[in-house]
Amino acid sequence: MSADFLLELRCEEIPARMQAKASEDFARLFSDAMAQAGLKPEGLTVHVTPRRLALIARALPLSTQAVSDEFKGPRTSAPPQALEGFLRKTGLTQEQLEDRDGVWFATVEKPGRATADVLAEAIPQVVRAFPWPKSMRWGDASLSTESLRWVRPLQGIIALLGNDVVPFAIEGIATGRTTRGHRFHSSGEITIESAATYADQLRAAYVIVDQEERKAIIDRRANELATQAGLELIPDAGLVAENAGLTEWPVPLLGRFDAAFLEVPPEVIQLTLRINQKYFVLRDSAGKLANAFICTANIEASDGGTAIVEGNGKVLAARLSDARFFWEQDKKTKLEDHARKLSRITFHEKLGTVADKVERVAKLARWLVESGVVGADNQPRVPAKAGSQGDVAQAGPGLLPSQEHGRAQLADLAEQAARLCKADLVTEMVGEFPELQGLMGGYYARAEGLPDAVADAIRDHYKPVGQGDEVPTAPVTVAVSLADKLDTLVGFFAEDMPPTGSKDPYALRRAAIAVIQLIISNNVHVRLSSLLLEASRLHFNRGWTNYAEEIGAGVYFGLADVIGDAPELQLYQQALAGRDLSDEHKALLKKHHSAIRQLLDFFADRLKVQQREAGVRHDLIDAVFALGGEDDLVRLLARVHALQSFVSTEDGKNLLAGYKRAANILKKEQPEGGKPQSQLGEEDPGEALTDPEMADAMRAHEAQFVAEPGYALEPAEAALVSVLDEAEPRAQAAIEAEDFESAMAALATLRAPIDAFFETVTVNDTDERKRQSRLSLLTRIRAAVHKVADFSKIEG
Repeated sequence: MSADFLLELRCEEIPARMQAKASEDFARLFSDAMAQAGLKPEGLTVHVTPRRLALIARALPLSTQAVSDEFKGPRTSAPPQALEGFLRKTGLTQEQLEDRDGVWFATVEKPGRATADVLAEAIPQVVRAFPWPKSMRWGDASLSTESLRWVRPLQGIIALLGNDVVPFAIEGIATGRTTRGHRFHSSGEITIESAATYADQLRAAYVIVDQEERKAIIDRRANELATQAGLELIPDAGLVAENAGLTEWPVPLLGRFDAAFLEVPPEVIQLTLRINQKYFVLRDSAGKLANAFICTANIEASDGGTAIVEGNGKVLAARLSDARFFWEQDKKTKLEDHARKLSRITFHEKLGTVADKVERVAKLARWLVESGVVGADNQPRVPAKAGSQGDVAQAGPGLLPSQEHGRAQLADLAEQAARLCKADLVTEMVGEFPELQGLMGGYYARAEGLPDAVADAIRDHYKPVGQGDEVPTAPVTVAVSLADKLDTLVGFFAEDMPPTGSKDPYALRRAAIAVIQLIISNNVHVRLSSLLLEASRLHFNRGWTNYAEEIGAGVYFGLADVIGDAPELQLYQQALAGRDLSDEHKALLKKHHSAIRQLLDFFADRLKVQQREAGVRHDLIDAVFALGGEDDLVRLLARVHALQSFVSTEDGKNLLAGYKRAANILKKEQPEGGKPQSQLGEEDPGEALTDPEMADAMRAHEAQFVAEPGYALEPAEAALVSVLDEAEPRAQAAIEAEDFESAMAALATLRAPIDAFFETVTVNDTDERKRQSRLSLLTRIRAAVHKVADFSKIEG
């Protein structure tokens, strides 16, 4: 047999923001408690209103099943103390034990329990274990730390199993079948008959217990009011849920405010309505903000809500008057003057003030433009590098005078925008509405008459703030946004504050994703290491102004293996020549050296996460990263996308299989823990040699085994050599032109010859000349493939 069980916990107002999670926690805790007792209802429904949390368990069995548990005890020859402990554990006597081959066994019969008894024991535990984000004690009992904590003072408990009350008490509040209806429309207690009548009885008392129904009423009626007024409701699911959590009998009402307030930026009005007042925002047929609002009352007013709308309008007018005052007052001070106050705000105790950050961001934004990273033709490049602090990077080669002039203007705008981008942090408006930082700066810049490019950059420099957010494309905005995020990443990593596990207090993962989005969306061809190194150099200037060049040189020198033979490395090596660094400088170098290495790995991980969501396989990203020195994200992803398309084809799958067979053979030829034997070498046999002439000689010697094998090639072997001779230069030329699809197409021609080679040719021939020549041929194949990606990292 079974019956429905109703549990209502009535209290003072539950904050709307806590209600959804409370519903989930209530269902989870109750289900766990019932499962532990061996009970399972057919269905579970949770209702929440501002004044009650209710649960209905459908068809809950009226008793638990009887169970029999068997326990293994000590051996019959064990000391008496062991037997006594076992008897205490089981609650049996020695006569009730069973001797099985010299070991005591106990069978404990647990009879079924009445569900009412289980509930009376379990519910108080559920209530005490409830994980409210904020809770309180109240009354005389609050003097004890053992007293109940609840979100607001608990006032009544209904516990009905079928038509019967389940008797128990929590903190002196005994269960019953009575509750209360709407605070104003209902008076006195309501006696609930059963779970089946609960919702209808409360509806009669002007309480809609189903939160989804309340949401639907608010949404439908608000849209009706907007349509009747010739306006459109701006959709806001979160505000619908919040208003549903504030009311038990929702009644949407439309009101108006003075149109003169519309001179205030619309975002300010929207925030005032939504955040401060919980009102819905409306717009006219042209899409502009309307001087109207919709509030949600909790009563059916006798005057149709006229007084309620009037009262809400007065409160809103006061709020908007404050906003207009802030707007007018802030405009009286130039952003440049506001920016001077940033030295009073600490960005982070280890990274200086906001003014310090702005100085670095301004220099970095200017460098991004002057070096051609931003605002040029977005073709592959290595940015030019300033020789010392304060120097300006030279315009890229081949620029016309007009282009140089345009770049200089763009750099001036980028620096100006960067120096003003945080100025609105000290304004009255942002002090009241922190969500508007950046946005208000853009408004103030435009009101001040600053160039549109500067105003737009100030407004949008925080973007993108997450996946799906708009990615800036205007050159000035891109420069400032990139500079801001790079400065933050380098600073926190240099001070050893990277994200750990699920903790990311400085939103560094989001900043890295934003940098990736900015680079990819704007097709910015630049080495990520170059960006990080320049940002690092600017951080070094903090406190070491006289040694910026030397310190920057040390960073580049220490990262030679990361950035390869980039021109900036040579510049810094020259700058470092003949100069000694103090121990303090060396410590700083080591710190930033480590930070940039960590950041390159961090970006690789973030790129995998971002691209995985876009459907790109992580192993293909690993395969391209494994090449080393490839940190131009645009070029890297072009390789990855071409590779993903290729490996999904039959040619790609078969070439991958052939590559892995060749790689496995070569791997077996490498002595354990040592270098590959003679001609097998690495893919570039001269790579490890420091003498260029010796390296070239080694490469020539290696190639000779294939070019001049000294024996008659078998047909399949000759065919593979011929195709490889043609495919290698084609693939290399395509890679240099960044036409990775064509590079894959060139490699695809190897597929059939490789298959034929392994079918008809014995690699490890007894003739040493043939063996060495064929191993060298496999080495060439591996090297040719690795110019596109490290196929050993590809799964499958």
